Amino acid sequence: MTVPADIEIAQAATLRPIIDVAAEIGLGPDDLDLYGKYKAKVSLELTTRPPKGKLVLVTAINPTAAGEGKTTTSVGLAQALRKLGENAVLCIREPSLGPVFGVKGGAAGGGYAQVLPMDDINLHFTGDFHAISSAHALLAAMLDNHLQQGNTLNIDPRRITWPRTIDMNDRALRKVIIGLGGPAEGVVREERFVIIPASEVMAIVALATSAADLEERLGNIIVGSTYGAERKPIRARDLKAHGAMAMLLKDAIRPNLVQTLEGGPAFVHAGPFGNIAHGCNSILATRAALAVGDIVVTEAGFGSDLGAEKFFDIKCRFGGLQPEAAVLVATIRALKMNGGAKKTELATEDLRALEKGVVNLEHHIMNVRQFGMDLVVAINRFGTDTDAEIEIVRKAAQNAGARVALCEVFAKGGAGGEALAKEVLDILKGGQSKFVPLYDAALPIKAKIEAIVKQVYGGDGAEYSAKAERAITYLESIGLGATPVCMAKTQYSLSDDATKLGRPTGFKVTVNDVYPVAGAGFVVAQCGEIMTMPGLPKVPAAERMKINPDGSIEGLF
Repeated sequence: MTVPADIEIAQAATLRPIIDVAAEIGLGPDDLDLYGKYKAKVSLELTTRPPKGKLVLVTAINPTAAGEGKTTTSVGLAQALRKLGENAVLCIREPSLGPVFGVKGGAAGGGYAQVLPMDDINLHFTGDFHAISSAHALLAAMLDNHLQQGNTLNIDPRRITWPRTIDMNDRALRKVIIGLGGPAEGVVREERFVIIPASEVMAIVALATSAADLEERLGNIIVGSTYGAERKPIRARDLKAHGAMAMLLKDAIRPNLVQTLEGGPAFVHAGPFGNIAHGCNSILATRAALAVGDIVVTEAGFGSDLGAEKFFDIKCRFGGLQPEAAVLVATIRALKMNGGAKKTELATEDLRALEKGVVNLEHHIMNVRQFGMDLVVAINRFGTDTDAEIEIVRKAAQNAGARVALCEVFAKGGAGGEALAKEVLDILKGGQSKFVPLYDAALPIKAKIEAIVKQVYGGDGAEYSAKAERAITYLESIGLGATPVCMAKTQYSLSDDATKLGRPTGFKVTVNDVYPVAGAGFVVAQCGEIMTMPGLPKVPAAERMKINPDGSIEGLF
């Protein structure tokens, strides 16, 4: 079966007015601010209502060039649950322009399991990313203005940690020099850019629980420290920037309501990356969904070693969330790549490579189970998958303690996800999941890092650079030791080495730096060669995109 391009499917769809979608989950005109016919912001009041729904997390194995389809499966599962008569609500992240124009193209699901309007969601949407960029830039501008205007806070320009941000992959901005041109042009210093999904402001928007909490968190942002041995941390509130930043974000913190291809409700809000940030949609959107839906399907970025671990240890901790089921997405193609098969040979049956690569799936099942979750493995089926290959994956998953369901939502929409939906419903009915975080946040920073490396990655522990050692000592001295740790590492491997596929053992993770994200409420441990500003590939996805005379677009995906 040949499936049309995502954009073709999206353009052929007949969308429901968003007011009708909202009415189906009990929301009236007073609960909405419309952004045209098919998008709306919902009231923050909705996020304060008592939750009635059950929360389902969708995660995945380590990503490969072969694809896994985690977002597509999330959308398709929500569609399937609704086809079975359930009041299901989808809750996912907003795409970033960097990957849209880089490698990935569109990031709103795929095939017949998409959120719509797909072109709006992938581009400017309701302006959330722009608001986040503006709030981030305001703090950067006020910081440099303070240096220029006398520096009464005694900030050491060599110890400024607040970067600048842009929502694009641009490797030329990783390290820059600002303030050139003479005394009137500012203080000369080294600067760096991060992509917006790695911005602390993005993390704060995703983790804030109210408008007041948003402003408080913004005030807690550490931008640098003072001269001298004391190294007093300087925060956004010291620069009196947090009030104006919160004002810029007053609409951006409100969840966005759109619809799936089959007309079901979908909250799409916030977009931190799972490899360099905590990788989850906003707490406010999740709470809104739980207030109106009986089952809420959400996702976390990349594999269980990154997004799911952070969902459990960061988002659930801060949001007081209690997930009750999990879905682990895998493709036979990706598992064969983990077993050494070449990308060009994935359409050919290769039981040997699959048997070698399925250990990656087994490890991810273990990861999810150690958080107390009952789970089902969703085999995202491709037409080239053979019965023998499916059976290998099925047996491996069951032996590891997981349920299994074939999933064909890309080609069939909700109808292709009914087997998966039935397994999820059975888990929810059984009530066997007993969520528990991995670690006590009060533990020292190194103890939390070691727990993640050993229990989630399967490594032997961590090694720390001299810079990281100094940073940990400093962070604990200023009261940031008793926070969760957000690990920044490659998404392609359980280790910090992207080339080590499958289920590597006998490795240690190298922690190069640890830095505060105090407004969000955690510290980041930067591991291996991971970067917070990606670059474009040799052939960017942008090269195939264009707009037609009638205003329609091509090439988004």
